[in-house]
Amino acid sequence: MWSGNIAFGLVHIPVKLYAATEDRDVRFHQVHLADGGRIKYERRCQTCGEAVSFAEIGKGYEDDTGRRVVLTDEELDSLQVEHGRDLEIVQFVPAEQVDPIHFERAYYLEPAKGAAKPYVLLRRALEQTDRIALVMMTLRKRSRLAVLRIRDDVVVMQTMLWPDEVRVPEFQGIADDDVAVRPQELAMAGSLVESLGGDFDPSQYRDEYREAVLAHVEQRLAGEDVIQPVAAAAAEDSGTVVDLMAALQESVRRQQQAQATAGGADEPTADEGPAKRPPAKRATKRTSQAKGDDEDGQDADKPARRPATRKKAAG
Repeated sequence: MWSGNIAFGLVHIPVKLYAATEDRDVRFHQVHLADGGRIKYERRCQTCGEAVSFAEIGKGYEDDTGRRVVLTDEELDSLQVEHGRDLEIVQFVPAEQVDPIHFERAYYLEPAKGAAKPYVLLRRALEQTDRIALVMMTLRKRSRLAVLRIRDDVVVMQTMLWPDEVRVPEFQGIADDDVAVRPQELAMAGSLVESLGGDFDPSQYRDEYREAVLAHVEQRLAGEDVIQPVAAAAAEDSGTVVDLMAALQESVRRQQQAQATAGGADEPTADEGPAKRPPAKRATKRTSQAKGDDEDGQDADKPARRPATRKKAAG
C-alpha cells in the first residue's frame, strides 16, 4: 500500500508497508424488510434540497457557533508538510517510555530487494539497545508520528495518536492513602493472580460471538427463505434503460439551452405565448444521482437492480 525509505542516519532502507492487522467483524447491509432490497442513500443539500453529485461536493468546516467555511483541495494541499518518501527516524527512545495508549494501527515493513542487510542492521540495533525508533512520515497526505519496533524478525511500524488526541481521565486517581487495604487482602489478591498466571498465547482466544453469527448465517443460507440474486441479463437491460434515459434527457436540455442562446430571444413573442421551461432540473437530478452513485464507490459500474424476489428451494 506504500513504499519508501527508512532514513537511518545516512543509511536509507527501501521498504514496503502493508497493514499488519485486519477487521474480521461480520458486516451487515441495511435492507428493506418488505422485500430484502439493499438501501441506498441519496446525497441531498439541506439548503436548496437538490440531489448533489459527488463532483459537486466539497469540504466544509463548521465551528461551535455554526459558522461554516468551504475549503478547496488546493488550499489543503498547500498546507501539507511533506516528509517525502522517508520514514525519518528522529529519536531512539526506551520502549517503556511510550505508553501503549498512544498506539493506533500496525504495519509490517518488508525490505525491498537488495535491502536485507541494512534492514537486519536496524533490527538488531533496536533489539540490542532495547529501544524503539520514533519516526515522522507522510501517510495519506497527513503528517504522522509513529514508532518502529521489532516483532519476531520483522520491523513493525505503529502509527501513534498525537498527544492532544489522548483524553485526560475525568476523575481523579485513587491514592493508596485514600483506601485502607489490609495485608491479608493483598496476599489473597496476589494468590489469585498467581493461580491465573501464565504465558500469553493469543491462539487460546477466539471471537465466539462472530463464530456464532457466521454459523447462524450459513444455516439460514442453507434453508428455503433465501433472497435469490437478480439475473445478470435482466439487471443489464434495466441499467441500460435508466442510463440511456438520463443521457437523453440531459441531451434535450442542452440542445434547448443552446437554441435559446443562439436565438437571443429571452422573451416570448405575443404569438408564441409564455415560454415553456425545459425540464432541466429533473434531468439534472437524475444524471447527478446516477453519476454520484458511481463516483461514491457504491455499486459502481453496476446496473440498477430490480426488486429482489424470494424463491423457495425446490423440493
